[in-house]
Amino acid sequence: MTGYTMLRNGGAGNGGQTCMLRWSNRIRLTWLSFTLFIILVFFPLIAHYYLTTLDEADEAGKRIFGPRAGSELCEVKHVLDLCRIRESVSEELLQLEAKRQELNSEIAKLNLKIEACKKSIENAKQDLLQLKNVISQTEHSYKELMAQNQPKLSLPIRLLPEKDDAGLPPPKAQRGCRLHNCFDYSRCPLTSGFPVYVYDSDQFAFGSYLDPLVKQAFQATARANVYVTDNADIACLYVILVGEMQEPAVLRPADLEKQLLSLPHWRTDGHNHVIISLSRKSDTQNLLYNVSTGRAMVAQSTFYAAQYRPGFDLVVSPLVHAMSEPNFMEIPPQVPVKRKYLFTFQGEKIESLRSSLQEARSFEEEMEGDPPADYDDRIIATLKAVQDSKLDQVLVEFTCKSQPRASLPTEWALCGEREDRLELLKLSTFALIITPGDPRLLVSSGCATRLFEALEVGAVPVVLGEHVQLPYQDVLQWSEAALVVPKPRVTEVHFLLRSLSDSDLLAMRRQGRFLWETYFSTTDSIFSTVLAVIRTRIQIPAAPIREEAAAEIPHRSGKAAGTDPNMADTGDLDLGPVETEPPYASPKYLRNFTLTVTDLYRSWNSAPGPFHLFPHTPFDPVLPSEAKFLGSGTGFRPIGGGAGGSGKEFQAALGGNVPREQFTVVMLTYEREEVLMNSLERLNGLPYLNKVVVVWNSPKLPSEDLVWPDIGVPIMVVRTEKNSLNNRFLPWNEIETEAILSIDDDAHLRHDEIMFGFRVWREARDRIVGFPGRYHAWDIPHQSWLYNSNYSCELSMVLTGAAFFHKMFMLLQNHCGTKHEGLILKEGDNGSLDGLILQCGGSALQVFSIPGPTSLNASGASWRLPPPTSPTTCFLAALHVFSLKGKELWPLTQYV
Repeated sequence: MTGYTMLRNGGAGNGGQTCMLRWSNRIRLTWLSFTLFIILVFFPLIAHYYLTTLDEADEAGKRIFGPRAGSELCEVKHVLDLCRIRESVSEELLQLEAKRQELNSEIAKLNLKIEACKKSIENAKQDLLQLKNVISQTEHSYKELMAQNQPKLSLPIRLLPEKDDAGLPPPKAQRGCRLHNCFDYSRCPLTSGFPVYVYDSDQFAFGSYLDPLVKQAFQATARANVYVTDNADIACLYVILVGEMQEPAVLRPADLEKQLLSLPHWRTDGHNHVIISLSRKSDTQNLLYNVSTGRAMVAQSTFYAAQYRPGFDLVVSPLVHAMSEPNFMEIPPQVPVKRKYLFTFQGEKIESLRSSLQEARSFEEEMEGDPPADYDDRIIATLKAVQDSKLDQVLVEFTCKSQPRASLPTEWALCGEREDRLELLKLSTFALIITPGDPRLLVSSGCATRLFEALEVGAVPVVLGEHVQLPYQDVLQWSEAALVVPKPRVTEVHFLLRSLSDSDLLAMRRQGRFLWETYFSTTDSIFSTVLAVIRTRIQIPAAPIREEAAAEIPHRSGKAAGTDPNMADTGDLDLGPVETEPPYASPKYLRNFTLTVTDLYRSWNSAPGPFHLFPHTPFDPVLPSEAKFLGSGTGFRPIGGGAGGSGKEFQAALGGNVPREQFTVVMLTYEREEVLMNSLERLNGLPYLNKVVVVWNSPKLPSEDLVWPDIGVPIMVVRTEKNSLNNRFLPWNEIETEAILSIDDDAHLRHDEIMFGFRVWREARDRIVGFPGRYHAWDIPHQSWLYNSNYSCELSMVLTGAAFFHKMFMLLQNHCGTKHEGLILKEGDNGSLDGLILQCGGSALQVFSIPGPTSLNASGASWRLPPPTSPTTCFLAALHVFSLKGKELWPLTQYV
């Protein structure tokens, strides 16, 4: 028991001792681990701290762990060697870096020199090419001059007629007078200028019998005419006004004949005289019927067959508007083509042919054979049948509702007042004109009045009676404006009128409007037409049209900043040679004496008429393409000498079927000097540029210190009288080329665009070739024309802010464009100005549009214009509209 207990105690003591040992072992391990952790972690940190912290002590012995300076480290031998190596390598690296930078600088300089050399080589090549082109053109010009067989013509000495010239041999009969036997050509040499002397009617007894309105209008017109002279000794033609007489005035034929013989320059027979009798009323009598006029020409509205001398006398239109111009606002538009009535006629026949033949008249004694047939009854029956058939709406009245106007025997008298007749004609597609039943009455004032009124309001005249003599019939092509039908075909008139297409009707209406406005509408047009007919008959050219004298503003030219031949935008196209020779002008007045012979039909029957002689026109005949290679190559520059080509060949020659030429830039500006200088600089190096005319539109002169760029061609600065956008269209005498590029001062066109437009214009010289296109349409809600600048595939006009056109249109705008200024010529209305050029050029002008840079095409803007009155007073003429897309011609639309 005791032993057991001791065992247990002894056992218990040993076990406790073992646990203590284990616990002490664990404590040792923990302290050992902790100690190792302190040694391994904190000691490096402390060492690192002391090694990286500079000791601030001055003495070296106090630095135990602080970092030492390099010089101290180099005290060691190996460290010193390493330091020397490092310093040497650093120095060498610095030297190599300096050499590398120096070499890079030299390489950059050499690269710049290489680029400059390349550019100079290219410039030298271009200069060499230009020099070769100039030499080639000079040799070509020399060969052309040497090969010319026809020398240049010089004007002959002007022959002035003697004061007392000998009389001509008398003709066998007065009715046999023609130009060859009754006109003295020696008084009218080709270079005489066609001087005309107009008698003062107030100095003679018959002058007191004249209608005051007719006399006053005639005198005002004569004073303003370019051909009228006060020197009767050198006159080619003498003009005397004898009618119309006042209502109560009755002048016996014998008295009038006696007074004509007393004219100071009558010279016994009146050769080279023109006796004019203007009729203001439809019942004007034939004042000169029983008057012996000798060799003098007679110009009036009424002629009998026994009195009229074909090719010598003149049938003139009545003087309806004596002292005022017609009101063009009251003239109906040309469209719609078809009107309410197919045809109309109002008139009353006062005396039949049978009763007329029973009267004792001197001219009846000369008649031979049976009396003429009277178709009036058949005409009345036929026209009434057409009206009753109601196939078409027509209006025929053979009895006036009121007292008819007085008329000649067998003539259909006019009904009602002029205003009432015009209102009816405005509703008529055709206007019937029945000639007098007596065929010996070739034309009467009543028929001429009906013709005048029909043309005025656009009713196509239908003349029944082919024997009628229409005004100026020997020069005007009446078949283009009126239908002349023999009376026996009256039963076929209805069929004939219905068979005409709308396009034919519109063409006849337009031509009739042109004839009426140009030759019949005013006193000035009638008097000018009479002189023009006689001048054309004796083949004397018209007087040259007047140009606008340019008042130049002096300016200083020099190399302005930025002016460099290499700055011009040329695109990627070969443009043509830069002309190094002096600018040359287009030849002028080459067709003076052939125009009246070879171009008579066109000059009289198309706008602008025969009243002016132009230095050059876009309608001059062009040689065919083969002519320039076979005997007619003077002045031509075919591409590649005729072989064609592109690139260098295209650059060296202008090509085309007209001789070489240049163009003039007309630039309008207003107090924008910087913008103007930039635009002028962009023209530097432009091929075929002759001159730049800057229209200075501001009353303030340019700055005195302004230096104008030297672009290789003259720059003419023109001062204007007032600020007006129309100044761009003034025909300045400084413009010496046919081609004109009208451009705004802020328009930016590349050289390749300008050259493309110029080459296109040379193949379409009668058209406007430009960049900013516009479109017009009829605005139904507002009943006006809508002028739109939105982008569209339809273009109907081209603005002249950047466009080529012929100088002839400038001359026309200045002379005939202001005729209806109150109607369409508005200040600042660019679209109307373009239309005005089309108006003067006629309805045959065709317009091109070249899509240009966006700076030239506005978008989102529209304007409304007043309704048109006619194709000749509004830009809505018949235009064949095209667009130049790239280099191809695409037809877009056609307006009528």
